[in-house]
Amino acid sequence: MGKGGGCVPSKKKKPSSLATTGDDHGTEYEDAVNAPLPIEDEQTTATTGTTTPAITTTATTAIPPPLKIFVVFYSMYGHVESLARRMKKGVEGVEGVEARLYRVPETLSEEVVEQMKAPAKDTEVPEITAGELAEADGFLFGFPTRYGCMAAQMKAFFDSTGQLWKEQTLAGKPAGFFVSTGTQGGGQETTAWTAITQLVHHGMLFVPIGYTFGAGMFKMDSIRGGSPYGAGVFAGDGSREATETELALAEHQGNYMATIVKRLAQP
Repeated sequence: MGKGGGCVPSKKKKPSSLATTGDDHGTEYEDAVNAPLPIEDEQTTATTGTTTPAITTTATTAIPPPLKIFVVFYSMYGHVESLARRMKKGVEGVEGVEARLYRVPETLSEEVVEQMKAPAKDTEVPEITAGELAEADGFLFGFPTRYGCMAAQMKAFFDSTGQLWKEQTLAGKPAGFFVSTGTQGGGQETTAWTAITQLVHHGMLFVPIGYTFGAGMFKMDSIRGGSPYGAGVFAGDGSREATETELALAEHQGNYMATIVKRLAQP
């Protein structure tokens, strides 16, 4: 029994509280027990006397991988490809979204392509397979018109997506179109409109640009491809190049689609 009648606390268990009835020894003991433990930057090993730096942990936030938009196109003379490249620029103007260019396989023989005087394909743009579509978060499909519908090369590619259709792998993914026509009445709208059936059977979401391009959609002072369905270019006999307005509309569509894809990906 110590002074004040208290028991000596066990060394195996800390006392939950100490009576402080004016006893100096009790107060000193309580202060010693409740004192905060010192935090040292280094730990010293008693036997060797060496010091080991303290281990510190830093909380890190995982950066999610970028969302991917596949810009998939068929282009014989380069008009659709010029829109595709500008569209890629628009996509990558949105943080957290990246664009990848792909072309669909050619169905014509090399002899026929040469006779049509089509330029050589850019080998830096890879050909896509149907299975690779599953990796994308969104799509922009570009193609020239053939009597108001998509070119046979693009249709053949869609025809190869049967397994994806069977499993509904692409269901819920957004997609848009951009086109090339030879004349002003050659199918700037119908070429995209008739392509919507491909998306419908896959359960995909068609994303038109509407009139989000603003005043550029209403200008009548120059010839311009494109419509509320998507960007477009007039190729004429093949010698006409896309104008800056047509390219700007393509860039806008890429940026607009990236915004939609990013919005849909939010929890």
